[in-house]
Amino acid sequence: MLDIKFIRENAELVAEKALQKGYSVDVNQLLGFDKARLELQQQVEELRRERNAIADSMKGQKPSEDQVQKGKVVKEKLVDLEHQLTSVEKEFIDLLKTIPNMPLDSVPVGKSEDENVIIKTVGEKPEFNFKVKNHAQIAESKGWLDKERATKIAGARFVYTKGDLVRLEFALWQFGMSVLGNEEVLKQIIADNNLDVSSNPFIPILPPAVAKKEVFEATGRLNREEQTYKFEDEDLWMNASAEHTISPIYLNEILPESELPIRYVGYTTAFRKEAGTYGKDTEGIFRLHQFNKLEMESFCAPETSLDEHLFMVAIQEYLMNQLKLPYHVLEKCTADIGRPNAKGVDIEAWLPSQQTYRETHTADYITDYQARAMKTRVRRADGSVELLHTNDATAFSQRPLIAIIENYQTKEGDVIVPDVLRPFMANKSKI
Repeated sequence: MLDIKFIRENAELVAEKALQKGYSVDVNQLLGFDKARLELQQQVEELRRERNAIADSMKGQKPSEDQVQKGKVVKEKLVDLEHQLTSVEKEFIDLLKTIPNMPLDSVPVGKSEDENVIIKTVGEKPEFNFKVKNHAQIAESKGWLDKERATKIAGARFVYTKGDLVRLEFALWQFGMSVLGNEEVLKQIIADNNLDVSSNPFIPILPPAVAKKEVFEATGRLNREEQTYKFEDEDLWMNASAEHTISPIYLNEILPESELPIRYVGYTTAFRKEAGTYGKDTEGIFRLHQFNKLEMESFCAPETSLDEHLFMVAIQEYLMNQLKLPYHVLEKCTADIGRPNAKGVDIEAWLPSQQTYRETHTADYITDYQARAMKTRVRRADGSVELLHTNDATAFSQRPLIAIIENYQTKEGDVIVPDVLRPFMANKSKI
C-alpha cells in the first residue's frame, strides 16, 4: 500500500500518476474516509480515557448510582463509536488498496505495452537456410508435447510435456540455480555492471502454491478477474508466480539490518486464467493455465533497493547471454508496470517463427509498497525500525525453452542444446 501521509500531501499527484498507470482512483473519497477515521479514533480514545477515569474513581468503594449510570452511558457510546470506526476503517483500507504505487519519474508514460521503450538489443539473430518452424511444430513432431490428451483430462490450455523437453526444462532450472547460488559469479556480475550491492547468494526455496486472500492482497498481486484462480469454498488462492508466495514470507516480522539483503530463488508451478489471450499465444507452451517458474525475490534496505533491482536485471541478462539467445531489454511504461511496481523491466527473446521479440523475463522494483501492507520491517543498527523494500524478477520461466527450440533448431528438426545446459543433460549436444 501507499503511505497515507504521502497521499494526503500529494493528492493531485497521486491521482495523476495512478491514471498514468491505468487506474482511475477516487483520492478525495479515500481522504474523506481518512478524515472520518481520524476523528472517530480521537473520539474513541477520549471515551476510553473517560471510561478508565470512572473505573479508577470507583476503586475501593461502592459506586454511586450516578457513577454507575455515567459508566453505562460512556460504555454504550464507546461501543457505538467502535462499531462505526471498524466500518469506516474497512472502507478506508479497501480504498487505500486501490491506490497503485507511484511510478518513478524515469518510467516512460504510456497507455499500453506498445509504448515500452527498448533500452538495448543484444546478440545476433540466427540465419537459416531452410523454412523455420515454431516451437510447437517442432515439439509436437518430436512427441514432446501432447495437448490433445491434456485437453481430455484438464481442458484447453493445459499440456503434457514429455521426453527431452522435460530434461531440457530441468537443465534450465539447474543452470539458473547454479548461477544464483554462486557468489563468485554474482560478484563478477556486480563488478561488470558497476553496482553497489551485496554479493549474498540466493537461497533456494520451494514456496506454497497457495495463499490466503488477505496475504495475497497485501502483496498487491490478487487479480481475480483476469489471473488468479480460487479454491472453491476455501480462503485460498493459487499463486500466479513464485514471488506471490515468497514475498509475504516475513509477514508481520522485523528483520535485523545485518541480515539484509535476504535473497531467495524459488521454484513453483504457477496457475493463471490468462483471460483474453488468443492466437499464436495459445500455441505450444507460450501461454498456458499451468506453467513452471524459477523466480528471484529480495528483501533489502531502502537505500540499496534500486541497485538491487538493476542487479536482478543484470543477472537476467547474464543468463540470456550464457544461453546465447538474442534478446532486447525494455523499460516498461506506466501502463504496463503493474499496481505494486514503481518501475519495471522486461527482457524479450527473439523468436524466428514470429520474426519478433517476445517476453521471457520481467523485473519488478516495488519499493516499500508491499512491505507496508505486509508489515515487514527492518531494525536498524541504531534500534530504529522502518519498512524494508522488496524486489522480484524472473530467473527462468518456460518461455526461454521456446526461444531455445526456435533459435537452435536444425533442418532435420532437431534442437541443439546450448553449451551451458549440456552438463545438466548428460552432455547431450542435440535432442
